[in-house]
Amino acid sequence: MKPELVPHRGRADQLGAVATAEGVNFAVYSEGASAIWVCLFDEQDKEIERFELDVHEDNVHAGLIANVRPGARYGLRADGPYDPDQGLFFDPNKLLVDPYARHLDRVFVRSPRLRLAREDAVDTAELVPKAIVPGGGNDPALPRKKSPSLYYELNVRGFTMRHPSVQGPLRGTMAGLTTRRVIDHFKHLGVDTIQLMPTAAWIDEGHLPQLGLTNAWGYNPVAYFAVDPRLAPRGPQEMRVMTDVYRKAGISVILDVVYNHTGEGDSEGPILSMMGLDPQTYYRWVEVDGKKQLVNDTGTGNTLRCDHPAVQRLVIESLRYYVEELGVSGFRFDLATILGRDPGFNPEAEMLKKIKADPVLKKAILVAEPWDPGPGGYGLGKFGKEFAEHNDTYRDEVRAFWRGENGKIGALASKVAGSAEIFDVEGRKPSAGVNMLAVHDGFTLRDLVSYHDKHNEANGENNRDGHNHNSSWNCGVEGETDDEAINHARRRDVRALLATLFFSRGTPLIQQGDEMYRTQLGNNNAYAQDNEITWVDWESGDGALVDFVRALKSFRKTHPAVSHDHWLTGQERNGVRDVVWLHPDGREMTEADWNEGGASVLGMHLRHKDDDVLVWFNRRVEPVVARLPEGDWAVGIQSDQSFEVAFTEGTATLPPRSVVALTRPES
Repeated sequence: MKPELVPHRGRADQLGAVATAEGVNFAVYSEGASAIWVCLFDEQDKEIERFELDVHEDNVHAGLIANVRPGARYGLRADGPYDPDQGLFFDPNKLLVDPYARHLDRVFVRSPRLRLAREDAVDTAELVPKAIVPGGGNDPALPRKKSPSLYYELNVRGFTMRHPSVQGPLRGTMAGLTTRRVIDHFKHLGVDTIQLMPTAAWIDEGHLPQLGLTNAWGYNPVAYFAVDPRLAPRGPQEMRVMTDVYRKAGISVILDVVYNHTGEGDSEGPILSMMGLDPQTYYRWVEVDGKKQLVNDTGTGNTLRCDHPAVQRLVIESLRYYVEELGVSGFRFDLATILGRDPGFNPEAEMLKKIKADPVLKKAILVAEPWDPGPGGYGLGKFGKEFAEHNDTYRDEVRAFWRGENGKIGALASKVAGSAEIFDVEGRKPSAGVNMLAVHDGFTLRDLVSYHDKHNEANGENNRDGHNHNSSWNCGVEGETDDEAINHARRRDVRALLATLFFSRGTPLIQQGDEMYRTQLGNNNAYAQDNEITWVDWESGDGALVDFVRALKSFRKTHPAVSHDHWLTGQERNGVRDVVWLHPDGREMTEADWNEGGASVLGMHLRHKDDDVLVWFNRRVEPVVARLPEGDWAVGIQSDQSFEVAFTEGTATLPPRSVVALTRPES
């Protein structure tokens, strides 16, 4: 039977396309549109029907279309004022993606026609992905609220494209993550939480096609509910299958979500969805000389208007969809201060309150990247006890210490003790701080010790893009080398850095491939390198380093003195102090010791109940003799395993550029 609109029967209470016994109900929010149409397409991508939504209720356009079933393909068109100087772009020639679309039939592809002015515009239907009407929902996912002990950040495509057990069409997809050996790798390391870089359907940045490049990371979303077809070519069910598999393996899956901007970009960007439906509602604007300009607090051309109720609803409902329908355990919020943009950062903003109070989301893992490029956009430590937060001060200070900068011994102690000066407020624990040494936007850990400067020439921007301040070092030669001594020094430094990470209060995070000594050849902004630069090279991975990371995680797990989630005070309790900071001479650190600019060796004596661990950090290039507290000690684990720690008359000789954890031998 032919599809037909059932007059005045549309419902405005549930947005998007909802299959019912009578047909499919479509509902779209727009304050500015004078008319919105649903356009149906056949399998040859030809528009076969167009229906104007005839119910208007509280800025929602709705309509019930009979004789339409799940699996039907559709898009939207909107009419209204067209005045780019006032931020209005209504144009029925532009086919638009439903912001609530759950499933898209193809990826987004850029074309100049997607932005042509209304008077010059041609129909864009052939250029725009079609949404697919969803069927019945999944059974609710089993809740999994477990505090992470080790985050592992990965890019679905980059992680699976070269994995030897992921073959053919599974490469680069979520299905590829479900292969047994991929999961075994996480279990071997002790990873209990994987963090997927963005999965929502995205589009390339405008300058990439002419350079022959594509977006590899996904931080340019268009449709928040829809998993990108590159990652889930058979639809969103692939994500649910994947999360179910990981849940059974005891591993949580969290998503990196980008509720700060969309791929529609600046005033010259493509009109694909919200920019054509209601730009004043969905984006932030500022008036300059009588004209409206998009606010660019993200550095990407536009900023999502998270203080508007319709945007808040979009965010909350999409997050709940991923948890309830697709089995996700939580989220890492990219540039999370945008959620509280007011226009600076307001930790009491309504958007953040709604996330924290939502009965589903408050049970999820919530992690903030607590900064953005906009005014007042640095909010580290301000997200409250419901959130964990990425701690960039940990990254910077630990790098600075091992790089050899003066005056960093106190900063090192502060960071390995959990950054209490930031997080010890409002009942928060050290686990609120997510400690990382390297993540996707920067050097890999191997490149951190192999390059003094970034090398982003492959990005086509004459090496102008990416961070310039990396606190990196090259151990004597810039880039890859055959010099065995330099390569030994680099591997030694990587092991020392990883040991520092796992012996620190807070929750550790490692990025894909750092456990196997992966390089990006000095590229610290590889967002456009969907190629061998970002694809993990499994065949050349350093298996010994993988086993060392496993050993670090195991040591951390079995020694509560290292991992117990409480703040170190140094105060005596029941005759025991939870931490004593030691000078290599064996005495407790004094104020003069802390202020010694060149101090390069620090002991951290940790005790919790009957667990006793002494960690030494030595960044000198020569061995150091350290005097030990009374009693017997043995090596629990050491970063430089090529050097034997010698014990003589109450001292231990520490390897150069290393971390050593000593324990009491069992009686």
